[in-house]
Amino acid sequence: MIEIREVIVHSVMVTLFVFVMMLITDYINVLSKGKLSTMIRGGKWRQYTVSSFLGATPGCLGAFMNVSFYARGLLSFGAIVGGMIATSGDEAFVMLALFPKTALLMFGLLFILGIVFATITDKIAQLFKIKPSEECKLAQLHLNDERCRCFDIRLWKSFPHIILIRIILLLLLVILIFLIGAGFIGPLNFGWEKITLVILLLVTLFVISTVPDHYLKEHIWHHIIREHIWRVFLWTFFALLFVQFGMKYLNLEPFIRTHLTWVLLISALVGIIPESGPHFIFVAMFSKGLIPFSVLLTSSIVQDGHGLLPLLSYSVRDSLLIKSFKLFFGLGLGIILYFIGL
Repeated sequence: MIEIREVIVHSVMVTLFVFVMMLITDYINVLSKGKLSTMIRGGKWRQYTVSSFLGATPGCLGAFMNVSFYARGLLSFGAIVGGMIATSGDEAFVMLALFPKTALLMFGLLFILGIVFATITDKIAQLFKIKPSEECKLAQLHLNDERCRCFDIRLWKSFPHIILIRIILLLLLVILIFLIGAGFIGPLNFGWEKITLVILLLVTLFVISTVPDHYLKEHIWHHIIREHIWRVFLWTFFALLFVQFGMKYLNLEPFIRTHLTWVLLISALVGIIPESGPHFIFVAMFSKGLIPFSVLLTSSIVQDGHGLLPLLSYSVRDSLLIKSFKLFFGLGLGIILYFIGL
């Protein structure tokens, strides 16, 4: 029972961190009002850099923006592949929560790999005459809606409505800040981890207090909480539970270490699934020291959370091609790193 309680507490803390980071990322994205679309126009190197940067940002927002840009002809085929290679989906937030230093190094490496493989992909696409689908026409980014004016001085003249969702979220945040600050949950010592978490929660408190009702309902409640957070908690819980009990009762560690090549292949095949969740198991295994960096990198390259789902709805052909390139690059690089001992 103590072990299950520890897994639950750990899962709650990871989910809380993911929620805060998702909210802040979405807030900054909407606050910028899609100005990135003007930055992306230009040569291919600019496309590679911007798409890889967006992909490397934690969560699905960067991937969704890349899909929208690609659908409107702002990105080449290689650039969208590079952006998806740099994407780690919601797992990026979990990596930041479990091993922040390695996670940041991973994001930087994925950003570089996105640019490199985008260049290679465009050369291959030109050789085999692969052209973007003309049927792919996604809707414009939902960024200039007046109802999504996240922060404006006019908000202070007419304070946002005190609706039930806002009251519940504010109360929960205040309680969490108190519990974390008092040491009941989260890091016991008042070090940088606790300070960072409290600061992020205070920023979240400000965002929820000031955003308009439309943003609160559509972006925070319907999208982040109802679409993401419960899945993040369940996948994190079961992944950590599997690793915890597998190491204790199933003799999992010796089995994985003697079959690492199969684990590497499985991580790439699981990465084909266009959904956040199944990949959490590899993040959890890496955090416990069960798998090397090469396996985690292979999983991160091949998978893209659910960032590809919008494109899959409009062009199955392009989606399958993108996944094929990602599988080839991810598995190839993963095998090389594995055999040199990383």
